[in-house]
Amino acid sequence: MMPDTALETLLRRDRTVIAASVATLVALAWIYILWLATTMDMGGMVTPEAGMDADTPMGDGMEMGSEGQADLEKLIGVSPRPWTAVDAAFTLTMWMVMMVGMMLPSATPMILLYARVGRQSRGDGKPFATTGFFAGGYLLAWTGFSLAATLGQWLIDGALLTPALASASRVFSGVVLVVAGLYQWTPLKDACLRQCQAPIVFLQNHGGFRRDPRGAVALGFRHGLYCVGCCWALMTLLFVVGVMNVLWIAVIAVFVLVEKLLPTGGVLSRAAGAVLVVFGLWQLFAAAL
Repeated sequence: MMPDTALETLLRRDRTVIAASVATLVALAWIYILWLATTMDMGGMVTPEAGMDADTPMGDGMEMGSEGQADLEKLIGVSPRPWTAVDAAFTLTMWMVMMVGMMLPSATPMILLYARVGRQSRGDGKPFATTGFFAGGYLLAWTGFSLAATLGQWLIDGALLTPALASASRVFSGVVLVVAGLYQWTPLKDACLRQCQAPIVFLQNHGGFRRDPRGAVALGFRHGLYCVGCCWALMTLLFVVGVMNVLWIAVIAVFVLVEKLLPTGGVLSRAAGAVLVVFGLWQLFAAAL
């Protein structure tokens, strides 16, 4: 028997390779997020805390800042001028990269499970679609969410968002918080969360593993849709606290991860929903005064 080559040895450790690949993708996504947030901050962006009233629309008495800041605002779609295709493309890229950094860690258990069973199938001489197809399908679902988020940002840009990409209206903030909070109590949220919490159950309920590339992408896409159904409302909170608010991006990402990993994630979800509703009603009450 011929000795194994280095490549064959590496392939037998595919779960380690896949875990390292996922970690690298997440790290690159967070490097991009931090770079973009730092660039916006260094560009002199004015925030509500720096003197803008929470109910003041973007543009009233605001200064653009440096020339570099103006270029960055055009880049990510917060320029007061009408959006172009380039603005939309870069805003979509921003959301897509953010979803990789925020959601891929919580999908890692499912991806590694797919890799483990896939390796066993490959060892039995059966065809196996690489785990990348499954992960690609998962991210494809979040690309769809990113498209929706980009459209949403375009619709409210200049009217309900500050140049810091945070809410410029207490009423808007209150409505988003209440809707997000109430969604945490819905049967749809519970159903999607259960599918995300139990990878084995998800596979059993959807015909098991697919060994062909198309089937693997479709399965990953379906799993991604459940995750979108579970977490979309939490992502809309970024329109309240700031789309590029790194602290809150991290808080939401950690919450999503804990919510999926803990058996009591449903209780945590409802508790967070109650808190969001309270804060949302407080915002609406303050706006009415």
